[in-house]
Amino acid sequence: MFKILRREQFSPVTYLWELQAPEIAKAAQPGHFVIVRHGESGERIPLTIADFDRERGTITLVIQAVGKSTHMMMELKEGEHLDDLVGPLGHAREFGSSKRVVCVGGGLGVAPVYPQLRKYKQLGAHTISIIGFRSKDLRFWEEKFKAQSDELIVCTDDGSYGLKGFVTVALAQVLEREGSALDEALAIGPALMMKACAELTRPRGIHTVVSLNPVMVDGTGMCGGCRVSVGGKMKFACVDGPEFDGHLVDFDEMQLRARRFEREEKESMRKWQEAHACRLDAKR
Repeated sequence: MFKILRREQFSPVTYLWELQAPEIAKAAQPGHFVIVRHGESGERIPLTIADFDRERGTITLVIQAVGKSTHMMMELKEGEHLDDLVGPLGHAREFGSSKRVVCVGGGLGVAPVYPQLRKYKQLGAHTISIIGFRSKDLRFWEEKFKAQSDELIVCTDDGSYGLKGFVTVALAQVLEREGSALDEALAIGPALMMKACAELTRPRGIHTVVSLNPVMVDGTGMCGGCRVSVGGKMKFACVDGPEFDGHLVDFDEMQLRARRFEREEKESMRKWQEAHACRLDAKR
């Protein structure tokens, strides 16, 4: 049983948990993920560790409610306990000697960028951060990023805060200004965003790391649902990654695979919503 020490709601469907998990916190490294499950009918949900505190024995997860299980988990409150939490899993990120890096996070992808940004800073790199949200009201962790960034650019799709446009608008400006001075780029977010970032850095030969956590299913390599082609070779995002060279990932194939269970997911969500509505009516 893993206690929820702190819960914070970022938007109607995005929320944060700080969980008591001392053994996981002790071993966690940037890039690691955990498997979360709650309730008898709950699915196994792979989630990248967004932060960890070894001294306090806590890990932080930022979750978006998109299906039945993540909506069920959103109902849990501070002080309640999560049934199952396994990790850390996956390969920890290997950091080289990059001296000047740009870190790009889009939407929920902002959270898993943070521990890597912090590690870059600890290693003495000059850090440029770009974080993007659909609108001003959906922003989170701006101050945390500011503390670890030599330069921070915040974007909103609708222009309600910061630079108007997708994160790729800001990345293109940074690449134009920095040129070959950049050693490395990190991009985490929706597949289309990561693909677009990789295509921007490709002509300049800037090594670009992306996270393929969004295509994971069981997180152990048993289901095969997260198969991806990387450099023409078959890889599993959960056991070989979740992070890969963005210039080698076949994003088009990955997106097709990510939609494989779309019909089943929608049907599961519909049934849960109907049952949930019935329970609310009964309470009234």
